[in-house]
Amino acid sequence: MATRQRRNTGLGKLVVPVFSILLSSYFLYHAQIGRFGWDSQSQLIVKAVTLENQLASLQSERKLLAKRVNLLRNGSIERDMLDEQARYHLNLMHVDEISIMKVNGS
Repeated sequence: MATRQRRNTGLGKLVVPVFSILLSSYFLYHAQIGRFGWDSQSQLIVKAVTLENQLASLQSERKLLAKRVNLLRNGSIERDMLDEQARYHLNLMHVDEISIMKVNGS
């Protein structure tokens, strides 16, 4: 039976540590600079605050709209609200009325 004899070069002893260092450095790089890494944490916080502010404004707008819709429900339609909506959608005015158009955003 023949046996092979090899020389110990020391290269085999370095494979596992080098591979471990490369793997660790890969994960550390992505933990620092990646999409959800330490550097992008502040950007995510700013975006979260912006979205929370937007949510608060949309919720307040929704409450106002719900209040207006509630005026048209429950069988008790307010005459002013009905008149306002009818004139707006049908583009109707009385002869002696003055129309003032309000532009949103200014």
